[in-house]
Amino acid sequence: MGQRLFVAVRSLIVSTFFISLWAWFIPRWISAGKHVPFELTTGWPLIFVVIGGAIALRCIFDFAWTGLGTPAPFDAPRRFVTRGFYRWVRNPMYVGFGTFLVGEALLATHITREMFYEIAFYFASAAIFVLVYEEPTLRRTFGEDYERYKQHVRAWLPRLTPYRDNAASMP
Repeated sequence: MGQRLFVAVRSLIVSTFFISLWAWFIPRWISAGKHVPFELTTGWPLIFVVIGGAIALRCIFDFAWTGLGTPAPFDAPRRFVTRGFYRWVRNPMYVGFGTFLVGEALLATHITREMFYEIAFYFASAAIFVLVYEEPTLRRTFGEDYERYKQHVRAWLPRLTPYRDNAASMP
């Protein structure tokens, strides 16, 4: 229990930095340091923020609690995680946070276009990082479990039914 709490604290620190960078600092830089007002003309952009944020937070929790690691490459999960949203898509944390950013862009109406450029850059960076670093690292670290998972779960588009693999190394 103590180990999991320590990992949860590390995850909170790493995630706060990552979220702050993409959701706070970059939008402020885009707006030349000015206050970024949010316009809530309708509530639907909040749906993106809430759903995307909930997905990303659940993935962070799964990395910490099940995987005993953080989203940071230097402190990655030690156990293979196929729980939660990972049963439907291989990169749900990126998808969830990207969804959050879409909601933020729709709320920050005076920089919405620039925020969508940021989101495109975010997804392009994530896709390159996944191909160049994450997938080879997962293949080396988790071997056959990862290969089997990769054959059944798409990288960016969710499955219609959850992936279940009793052979995978899940606690």
